[in-house]
Amino acid sequence: MQTLLPEPVRRLAAWCVVVLLVVGVGAVGVWLCVTFKTAVTPVLLALLGTALLGPLYRRLLRMKVQRSLAAGLTCAAVVAVVGGVTYIVAKALIDTGDQIIASLKQAATDVAKYFGAAGTSLDDMASNAKELLGKFGGTAASGVLSGLSVVGEVIAMAVLALLLVFFFLRDSGRAMAALRSLSPGDSADVVEAMAHRAFGAIEGFMRGTTIIAFIDALCITVGLLVLRVPGAVGLGALVFVGAYIPYLGAFLSGAVAVLVALADRGFAIALWALGVVLAVQVLEGHILQPVIQSRTVQMHPAVVMLAITAGASVAGIIGMLLAVPLTAAAFGILAELRARYTTTPHP
Repeated sequence: MQTLLPEPVRRLAAWCVVVLLVVGVGAVGVWLCVTFKTAVTPVLLALLGTALLGPLYRRLLRMKVQRSLAAGLTCAAVVAVVGGVTYIVAKALIDTGDQIIASLKQAATDVAKYFGAAGTSLDDMASNAKELLGKFGGTAASGVLSGLSVVGEVIAMAVLALLLVFFFLRDSGRAMAALRSLSPGDSADVVEAMAHRAFGAIEGFMRGTTIIAFIDALCITVGLLVLRVPGAVGLGALVFVGAYIPYLGAFLSGAVAVLVALADRGFAIALWALGVVLAVQVLEGHILQPVIQSRTVQMHPAVVMLAITAGASVAGIIGMLLAVPLTAAAFGILAELRARYTTTPHP
């Protein structure tokens, strides 16, 4: 039976249908995640936490610790570590926060002096600050109440995520068995392999990012302390937190450090601070990333930036944090499928 369309056109049409179906399913999935974000966010955060804590849990199992006890000890350890780190970071930011903010304001004033009218506008904004605050006092009060509700929601999600980490660690074997039982036909082995590859990519990303964030923060803090830049510890804390958002977080935290150095120590020290930040970024890009994350899914920087932008547009800061590890998981699944179904032609 002959058709009016040639073979290449029919193949193109078939691929277009496949792409439209995939995009449609993805769009529905994103819509469901956004609609039920209060439930979905703790699950995704728990997956990241499980990936990060998996090595400790498995080490406890090898030491013949009972599964529930091992999961409980792992969660207790993460509460202690996260609590300690949060205390150190918060204390550093509280102790040096005023100094950093004052330095940033001074830097903004110094930069504005080079732009004439822009500087006048900044001065006008500063002089009218009290009037603006008085005019919008009610809005600010409602904003405080909204902020308190957001804090309560974040705490609830964090507690739920911690409980989910406990169950994910303890019942990981049961989850894999359930996944195999739900797999259609003879696809259980393929589904299990894809799940292992995706989770391995997330695990490697989280472990490598944490190590790289610590090294970056340590190097930049030491450099700023040598340069006697005020608030060096707080700026190092910002670098550590920002490192979980690849490229963009390092750029923003580094820019803050350079501006603080410019305001308090002058142009020459600011150049030295910029040199420290750039040296750490070169160290990360050419040594730390290839060595530490060499066994995980490697993604082009353009893909990472697009993933971060898409995550920010969908879910704000949480989306930026989750976008890259989820993209790494997707790349891991594609790599597993390519390895299984791509046949290498014989010469």
